[in-house]
Amino acid sequence: MLPTIMEIVDTSVANVALPHMQGSLNAGTDEITWVLTSYLVSNAVVLPMTGWFSRLFGRKRFLISCITLFTIASFLCGAAPNLASLIFFRIVQGAAGGALIPSSQAILMETFPPRERGMANAIFGIGAMFGPIIGPALGGWITDNLNWRWIFYINIPIGILAVIMAVYFIFDPPYLRRSKLSIDWWGLGLLTVGLGALQIVLDKGQQDDWFNSSFITGASIVSAGALLLLVYVELRHEHPIVNLRLFKDISFSAGNLIMFMIGFCLYSSIMLIPLFLQTLMGYDATLAGMVLAPGGVATLLTMPFVGAVISRYDGRKVVLAGLLIGATAMFLMQRFTLEASYWDFVWPRVVLGVGLAMLFVPLNTVTLMPIPREEMGNATGMLNLMRNIGGSVGIAVAATLIARYHQFYQNVLVEQVTPYNPAAQQRLSMLTEGMKLRGMDGVSAGKAALGALYGVIQKQAGMLAYNRIFWIVGIAFLSVIPFLLLLRRPRHTGESAEML
Repeated sequence: MLPTIMEIVDTSVANVALPHMQGSLNAGTDEITWVLTSYLVSNAVVLPMTGWFSRLFGRKRFLISCITLFTIASFLCGAAPNLASLIFFRIVQGAAGGALIPSSQAILMETFPPRERGMANAIFGIGAMFGPIIGPALGGWITDNLNWRWIFYINIPIGILAVIMAVYFIFDPPYLRRSKLSIDWWGLGLLTVGLGALQIVLDKGQQDDWFNSSFITGASIVSAGALLLLVYVELRHEHPIVNLRLFKDISFSAGNLIMFMIGFCLYSSIMLIPLFLQTLMGYDATLAGMVLAPGGVATLLTMPFVGAVISRYDGRKVVLAGLLIGATAMFLMQRFTLEASYWDFVWPRVVLGVGLAMLFVPLNTVTLMPIPREEMGNATGMLNLMRNIGGSVGIAVAATLIARYHQFYQNVLVEQVTPYNPAAQQRLSMLTEGMKLRGMDGVSAGKAALGALYGVIQKQAGMLAYNRIFWIVGIAFLSVIPFLLLLRRPRHTGESAEML
């Protein structure tokens, strides 16, 4: 759990420190975002390789090496003298961090018998949820009271403790001892190029106006070509770096698709809520974080109960309930107005938090249940990759739709502001008189009133845009419900469970 907490916290704390890094390193807005993009790219590339590296080096040796490298890279990120070195060290940090979560999950799934995996996943999930809850608040406090470099230095004691515990308490099973494998150079290269280019397209697409940019178009072509060739190469290799044959299992494939959509919904909603609060409601970063935090606490409190339930009952039904609750939360958010109070925003987030607790733990358990233990590293790597790619797609789609819908609703509302609309003219007259009472002359008051009315239209158009996207995310939650029928029914007792 410790390396997982370290990796997740480090992902979230960096977001709040970007403006401080920008000033300290004399970087532009476009340049400083590469601090996040570089980490995500290298992280995505390593995720599906985790199982292969574990077989090549031995899982214990590989995990300890990754924790050590992540800790050293964290120190170097904090000590980076310029932007170029910071981005390089973030690439190293992301590559080391990519293996931490899937390796930890694989160890977890192999250590506990099937009947106990639900509760084990729930306890592990509590640790995983600790990161998103504490990350933004911790990052904000450290950045404001110390220095942005300390958001990287805090990983050092956690990393040292994680290495010590891994040395003494983790042991490789016989089938994962270090073994000689023929290195899949083609797979390694194609996976690096394909996923790296894909992550860059998703992170930079909206910023560069998607396919109107030759860079984004070129990266998309490279990504598509490399990933298609990767499928051909990996299916023919004796020891592929990514075992795509696992997708022959319909239950595993369906679980990955559902995880992709859950990542899409989760990351897009987590991005949309603070943006709505800070751009339209005037909340600062701390208060926006206080809206998100209760949802994380709700997830934290719900997970142990979910673990107890799926140890006895069908996990697919729990996932169904989680999808329905998640969709309900999105439809509640669809009703946000600019007059809403703090608690009007908190309660839908709490409902979403309960739904998420009922999704990740049982879906991980049900999806990985039929996978042989020797392939568990590959399976957990692919499942985490699907969640991350789904999240990147969700953020990219949400950012694009905000811009598009905002423009659409602005055009719709502006059409109503005409000399022939009594309501618009009455509002404009009231604003003009108000400006005159402040000491403006008639011409200046008229211009100021028009500006104020345009500001109102902008905010209302923004509200309508966000509400439309919340509705779309709710529909996305519901769209994967039919795929639950493809998940294999879990067994919980006796030898039949052990044979899985």
